[in-house]
Amino acid sequence: MDTGPKSTIRRGHFEQPRDNRTAYNRDLARAPLPEQPLHFICECLSRAKVRWTYHVTMRLEQRSLGSEMLMKGLHTLEIIEAYPGDKYLPSYLVRGEFDRCVFHAQIATDVEGGNVRVVTMYIPVPDEWDSGFRIRRVRE
Repeated sequence: MDTGPKSTIRRGHFEQPRDNRTAYNRDLARAPLPEQPLHFICECLSRAKVRWTYHVTMRLEQRSLGSEMLMKGLHTLEIIEAYPGDKYLPSYLVRGEFDRCVFHAQIATDVEGGNVRVVTMYIPVPDEWDSGFRIRRVRE
């Protein structure tokens, strides 16, 4: 007797399937890029169309950061690096500010799913970035 689709396991805020059905595993290597990446990211965040990966959930806790930094710093976001060929979905490194603190977040864009996934978030290290935390320093 078929009981229908298997349920998903909830890990952090990101749901992962229990099996390898194609519905969950579409070819993400060819995931479309958003036409206006920053606009897409901000729209998804403001409409709560966001998934927090297990990785970022753990990093936020380890780094004593909160998701409110990203949500309340939404109007300050700017894309500083783009990774269109990233492993699962196209992603972008964004810079934002909240409460006079600069932060970076890597955000993957799922255009077909109409959501974004926060991959990681951190406070940039001054030795690795320019004074505005927008350009990586070249290591020699």
